[in-house]
Amino acid sequence: MDVMSRNHVVVTGRDGGPVVVLAHGFGCDQNMWRLVVPALAEDFTVVLMDHVGAGRSDPAAWSEQRYESLDGYADDVLQLLCALDLGPVTFVGHSVSSMIGVLAAVREPDLFSGLVLLTPSPCYVDDDATGYRGGFSAEDIDELLESLDANYLGWSGAMAPVIMGNPERPELGEELTNSFCRMDPAVARVFARTTFRSDNRADLAGVGVPTLIAQCSEDVIAPPEVGAFVHARIPGSTLVTLSATGHCPQLSAPEATAEAIIAFVRERR
Repeated sequence: MDVMSRNHVVVTGRDGGPVVVLAHGFGCDQNMWRLVVPALAEDFTVVLMDHVGAGRSDPAAWSEQRYESLDGYADDVLQLLCALDLGPVTFVGHSVSSMIGVLAAVREPDLFSGLVLLTPSPCYVDDDATGYRGGFSAEDIDELLESLDANYLGWSGAMAPVIMGNPERPELGEELTNSFCRMDPAVARVFARTTFRSDNRADLAGVGVPTLIAQCSEDVIAPPEVGAFVHARIPGSTLVTLSATGHCPQLSAPEATAEAIIAFVRERR
C-alpha cells in the first residue's frame, strides 16, 4: 500500500525549507491545522497527514489489531518519513500524537531534528503510588469509554466542548464535535481506548532529540502538571505555556501556536 495515499499526505509550503510534519489528535484530522499552516508555510516545508481511520486516510488500511496500540501509529509515521525522504524533520504531535512522535523518535532518532509536543499527556490516569497526576481516575476513564461505546454521537456532542474549552466561543466546540462525528464509531472506540489507556511515561527518558513541550494555561485533558512531568522526564527539553486555554490551541490560539513552532524550528537551523 502506498504510504502517501494511506495517510492522505499533503505537502505544502516552501520547497527546500526545514520540514515540519503536523500530526493531529484523537477524533481530528489534518484540517485542524489549517489556521497554523499559512504562517509555517512561509519558511518551511509543511507535511500534513491523517492517521489511518481519520480524515481522508485509506479506510482499507485500518485494522483493530494494528491500531490497538500506539506502536501501530508510530510505525506509520516512520514509514511516512522514509517515503518522504526529505531528511530529518520536526514532528509536531498534538495530544495523543505527541506520544506517537515520542515512540517514533525513540526508535529512529536520525529521522527527527526535533519534536514539538502540543498539549501532551503520557498517561491520563492518576497514579497514587508514584504521586503522578494525569487528571483522571481509573474510574473516570472507564466511565468515559463506556459512554463512548454506548452512544458515540451523544458522547461527541457532550465531550467536544469540554475538551475544546473556550465556552465563550461555542463555534470551536461545535467544530470539534463535527470532527468527532465524522469518524467511524468503530474506529473511534478503538482509538479512544488506545489513547486513554496508554501509559508512555517510561518512554520519555529515551527521547534524544531536541524537544519543545507546549501546554495551555488551562486544559482539562492535559493539565499543567502533566506538561511539567513530561518536561522533567525528557532530557534537555523546553517547556512553554501558550497564551491559550483548552486542549486545541491550534484552533483557539493559532498565532501563539505557530509562533512557538516557528521559534523552535529556527533555533535548530
